[in-house]
Amino acid sequence: MHPALAVCLVFCGCCSNVVFLELLVRQFPGCGNIVTFSQFLFIAVEGFIFEANFGRKRPAIPMRYYLIMVAMFFTVSVVNNYALNLNIAMPLHMIFRSGSLIASMALGIIILKKRYSLSKYTSIALVSMGIFTCTFMSAKQVASDSSLNEEDGLHVFLWWLLGIAALTFALLMSARMGIFQETLYKQFGKHSKEALFYNHALPLPGFVLLAPNIYHHAVLFSQSEPFQIPVIGLTMPIMWFYLLMNVITQYVCIRGVFILTTECTSLTVTLVVTLRKFVSLIFSILYFHNPFTAWHWLGTAFVFVGTLMYTEVWNSLGPLLTRWRKRPKEE
Repeated sequence: MHPALAVCLVFCGCCSNVVFLELLVRQFPGCGNIVTFSQFLFIAVEGFIFEANFGRKRPAIPMRYYLIMVAMFFTVSVVNNYALNLNIAMPLHMIFRSGSLIASMALGIIILKKRYSLSKYTSIALVSMGIFTCTFMSAKQVASDSSLNEEDGLHVFLWWLLGIAALTFALLMSARMGIFQETLYKQFGKHSKEALFYNHALPLPGFVLLAPNIYHHAVLFSQSEPFQIPVIGLTMPIMWFYLLMNVITQYVCIRGVFILTTECTSLTVTLVVTLRKFVSLIFSILYFHNPFTAWHWLGTAFVFVGTLMYTEVWNSLGPLLTRWRKRPKEE
């Protein structure tokens, strides 16, 4: 598949996924578990058919390593989704998760004994400053909610702090998983599609622990207003339609990222994913009218400029700009 088509899959899939996720969360803030379960089940079934060949294909990486990876992946997914139940707004959730560079660098220094250039440390400082700015301003918004009395306001603020702690834990766990995957790929070779399948198939039994919550929201979804799907004409509860679209767009997004990793350099993949996060954030704010102050915009700018600086995209654009400037003289 052409890389340009893969980029379209990433942008269309991931940006649409954010819209349907927010439509679900706005109606039922605690529906993160059923969303996660549906995504995992869909990708696991698809992988079982096309990657594992109905269980006949042996994994290239030993299963014990996948069990460790899956424990991390399952924890990160559940904690990230559950954080939405703790007074964490979707824009802050997206910005906070964009700070994965900080956690990756910190754990890379501690675990892999890596050393980085001054530009890398500067970029991480910008990302950290951006996340702190957005987090601090969101804290002020939560604390100053005029619709709550002092006791309720403190209660909401404490839950918000717990949400920030959950996001921080998920950020560090995700970075640790990335380092673990890096060492596995160096030892056994890159098997991204296989890893995608096992990361989604092996955690499925763990959802038994969340079965009551999943069933509760399945009942609520079934009681939502009916919606007629355009063109097809099929009628179904609108929340199930939102969930179906969320699952499909999530799959399209992940597939697009996978194709990019096989067709493009890691720099290009990082840049595309970063820009996708930015577009998703802007779309979420404009479409859903989420509260976003000038300070939030400044923090967002810090996060994404720092991320682009980390990928050293400026060094790649330099030669292109130089050739573009020389072109008129040559003519």
